[in-house]
Amino acid sequence: MGQLDGAVAVVTGGAYSLGRAFAEALAAEGAHIAIADIRDGTEAATAIANSAGVRAESWQVDVSDEDAVRRFAGDATERLGPATILVNNAALFAELPRLTLEAYPADLWDKVMAINVKGPFLMAKHFAPVMRKASRGKIINIGSGTAYKGMPELSAYVTSKAAVAGLTRCLARELGADGICVNTLAPGLIESPSVKEHPHHLGFTERVVASRSIQRSGVPQDLLGALVFLASPASDFVTGQTLAVDGGSVNL
Repeated sequence: MGQLDGAVAVVTGGAYSLGRAFAEALAAEGAHIAIADIRDGTEAATAIANSAGVRAESWQVDVSDEDAVRRFAGDATERLGPATILVNNAALFAELPRLTLEAYPADLWDKVMAINVKGPFLMAKHFAPVMRKASRGKIINIGSGTAYKGMPELSAYVTSKAAVAGLTRCLARELGADGICVNTLAPGLIESPSVKEHPHHLGFTERVVASRSIQRSGVPQDLLGALVFLASPASDFVTGQTLAVDGGSVNL
């Protein structure tokens, strides 16, 4: 028996890298999985279904497009049932160049905000009513430890993750009476497949590791226990919080 048997979990950006690890972890606890990703998630969904013995389907969705999110919410609910877990993981990070303030293009800033902030807002907007009908729900926004420390040459990304933490607090206040818990999971730098594909971020690994109480690199598996806790009944009295999983680099 898994902690999430029979639940339906939505994972944005779930076709690849950290998002796929999140989807696999929830499926391993018995949740059925709806992947929303700009990528084709067919292979990921098939592999998860076969491995965990759950239902898993994928949709290609631009999380910054409200019409697309609305259609996805309706279709996923019809096909898999009402979702009571939402993991807002889709974000721009690994592919972002490191740019000084003066060199940062305004259109890139806008794109980061659209995906990293508007995306979680839209997903919550269209899945909260589904959760409200069930009188329960867990919304987990994936933040970042950089929002609490700052990071040079990543101003849009860091700002977007600070906004996500603010969104979490607001939604926790607004949705608590409906039985919906909203929390932020804030990783430190994780050596995920997407980061390894863009190694310019790994140049900061030594500095990041030195800032940690547990002085080693982070890997995707380090986040999964916290994710399952926030998705499960074990966290039913936890809301509006940020859980930093970064080896003790940030003290919140």
